[in-house]
Amino acid sequence: MDAITQHLDERQGPELAARLDRLDIWPYTNAVIWVVGAGYFMSFFDITNVAFGLPVFSKIFHMSAAETAYPISFSLFGYILGSWLNGNLADYAGRKLGIIMATIFFSIGCVGCTLSNGLWTLVFWRFVTGMGIGAEIAIISTYIGELAPASMRGRYTGLANMFSFIGLAFVPILALWLVPNYVWGWRAMFAFGALGIFTLLAFPFLPESPRWLLTKGRYTQARIIVEAAEALALARGHQLAPVVPVVAEQHAEGLPMMELFHPPFINRLVLLFAMWFLFYVGEYIWLGLGPVFFVDHGYTLTHSIMFMLMSSLGLSLGAALSAWLGDSFERKRSIFTGMLVWAAGFAGIAFIAETAVIYALVFIVTIALGFVIPLMYTLTNESFPTGGRSSGVSLTDGLGHLGGAAGPIVATSLYAALGAASGFPAVFLLVAVSGAIAALLLPFTISATRRAIGVGGSK
Repeated sequence: MDAITQHLDERQGPELAARLDRLDIWPYTNAVIWVVGAGYFMSFFDITNVAFGLPVFSKIFHMSAAETAYPISFSLFGYILGSWLNGNLADYAGRKLGIIMATIFFSIGCVGCTLSNGLWTLVFWRFVTGMGIGAEIAIISTYIGELAPASMRGRYTGLANMFSFIGLAFVPILALWLVPNYVWGWRAMFAFGALGIFTLLAFPFLPESPRWLLTKGRYTQARIIVEAAEALALARGHQLAPVVPVVAEQHAEGLPMMELFHPPFINRLVLLFAMWFLFYVGEYIWLGLGPVFFVDHGYTLTHSIMFMLMSSLGLSLGAALSAWLGDSFERKRSIFTGMLVWAAGFAGIAFIAETAVIYALVFIVTIALGFVIPLMYTLTNESFPTGGRSSGVSLTDGLGHLGGAAGPIVATSLYAALGAASGFPAVFLLVAVSGAIAALLLPFTISATRRAIGVGGSK
């Protein structure tokens, strides 16, 4: 390619990104959402299926109280490693390849968990599963955010997350049938998670992220995808708005994440890492050990699973609210509100013993969780340049799971030290406080709603 042709191609980059951002509908087939949504469904199913089998296999494997946290914590260590490795892979070689590798990892991990015959075998395969889950979540949120026009990033990230939370909702439904009634029920819970491998059959038909292609100088491929998106919008009766110029994407060279260690991105890395870390302390105490604490506090296993079923239904409703309102208000303000509701609800659970009230509070806090998580993913993606976006997510959301790994360990230690009577409210107060502190960081994040993303993120 001669210098003149290269220059003309480079000038296409900002125009192509602007042409995508001007569209006012989802400009792809619905199969894109269904396929990545199915991947989200299975990966989120695999996050919490371990919690519902834990009361059973902890006895089979003669696990101590402290050891009950190991399958959860090591899964999160795997999440961190997988998110980081695959984040760099997706920035270097493409979003689709990143999702494919993630799906392979968590599916193989689920098979290994199904066949486990002891604590450390299970811990190893939960680590592998976690590598796939972490990579899947980071890359799918990036992929959807880059495919979507600027005015609907929040909406479609929320829609994709509806699949993930339906996956969470399905866990207690399946667990309620399998775990109390069959000795092999906990193994079947893991085996089901391996079905995500079948989503890979559809990946040859999905588009690559055109924004990522622009960072690699692959203008022809990006143009084909954008032109197809425009044609679909016109075929559905939508007019094309005027093109509003955007900042050019930089070519991504070398290790993608190195760009993030310079201003303004280094400040965003630190801030978003702290936010995710604090929030995950509470979230993974709740999602990972909620059934264990309820059972030990005197509720039956069936009653505890019903609490978590109510929780999962709330998550799905929260994601629906996120899809509906995700682009209507400045994202960081919406997240702030949701986090405060989350914190207040868990403070109530800590001190209110009435079963009906706990059901209501569980429903409320998980609506808040389902609402804020898609918006947090969207905000995190918007904070970084396309060339290093997946790496940015892995260094904030991914490493933030150190909080999720630490949370169950701290919670079980606190519970053991204080006993059931005092430990139960102390654990749920810990969830509330970690969420409240995370909320206080939101005002310092960027404003990005309905704005173009690119080389510098949104100011």
